[in-house]
Amino acid sequence: MTAPALALDPAAALPEGGLLVGRAFRPGIGPCVVTVRGGDVVDITSSTAPTVRDLCESADPAALARDLPGTAIGSARDLLANSDEAARRPEAPHLLAPVDLQAVKASGVTFVISLLERVIEEQARGAPEKALAIRADIDRLIGADLSQLKPGSPAAMEVKAALIARGMWSQYLEVGIGPDAEIFTKGQPLSSVGTGAHVGILPTSVWNNPEPEIAIVVSSRGAIVGATLGNDVNLRDVEGRSALLLGRAKDNNASCSIGPFVRLFDAGFTLDDIRAAELSLTVDGPDGFHLTGASSMRQISRDPTELAAATASANHHYPDGFVLLLGTMFAPVEDRDRPGEGFTHKVGDVVTIATPALGALSNRVRHCADCAPWTFGAADLMRNLAGRGLL
Repeated sequence: MTAPALALDPAAALPEGGLLVGRAFRPGIGPCVVTVRGGDVVDITSSTAPTVRDLCESADPAALARDLPGTAIGSARDLLANSDEAARRPEAPHLLAPVDLQAVKASGVTFVISLLERVIEEQARGAPEKALAIRADIDRLIGADLSQLKPGSPAAMEVKAALIARGMWSQYLEVGIGPDAEIFTKGQPLSSVGTGAHVGILPTSVWNNPEPEIAIVVSSRGAIVGATLGNDVNLRDVEGRSALLLGRAKDNNASCSIGPFVRLFDAGFTLDDIRAAELSLTVDGPDGFHLTGASSMRQISRDPTELAAATASANHHYPDGFVLLLGTMFAPVEDRDRPGEGFTHKVGDVVTIATPALGALSNRVRHCADCAPWTFGAADLMRNLAGRGLL
């Protein structure tokens, strides 16, 4: 059977317009800050913007991306094609994740559907075969109670009290409808992979899934300057055993993909476009399996500004800014192998997350140890930039 293809054609991978900024690896040079102009990927790395972090920290990132002089390093079509990790030509440039020194953060349980699935994971203790019966029980007891609740509201607190009385309270319900959002560290700066790269799951995991999300890019001042797409790969069996295993479930080699570019906010693209975004997801397996899903930002329970404020405040600082995955309503329950066990990844799956305003992010699933090791950290980046005279 033919291996499923990645969505790396510019017509699918790129939005029709907008100011795009990202990163590309140039052989013999290193990582570069790039934008897209007239179908070409243009290197705009300079002492003004040696990193995407510096560009996003500027007073007007969109103007800087638009006005900085640059050098075309190839067509968007060629760089996207060469970003396929399974067929990459090492002598040609390819795209990287579009953020660098920013912290990689994520929000959990921000949609009611995914909230209920997290409760099911907890009740199942990581055993997928138990999920079907528990899902029916949870839906019968509390599904209707949560659909219109504003987290932290008096109505939400009444539901909390009722659920505690029924013995149904959960740590996931606490962050789903309680006053405080769940914000966690998805990965370290520079650890994310870009479109076309392999994305990793642990070989010991038997219940896992992609999480299609929009990610906002936030400066150290708390200003949301742009957005991109993300896959917050989740190991449901690991997190379901204990929420204290969140780091093991979430932060693994190549377990976070971001891209293909950050679209910067300007007059034609604002936070309201993010609030109205509809994400699609497809999973195509080497076994012929095909899954589609969707996530509507209109159904998020906490506004992106609330989630950004819950991440950075007078109590918690990010001098290099951060990228924040906003969560997903997608929770696959379609059986892939045996009835009642739901969906789980297989090695070779191709996951594509798309929305018209941001393009498409496409990755192939491998075991974490079989993905490219992360070896280029912040010290390597600083040495590289200093050697190029950019610091």
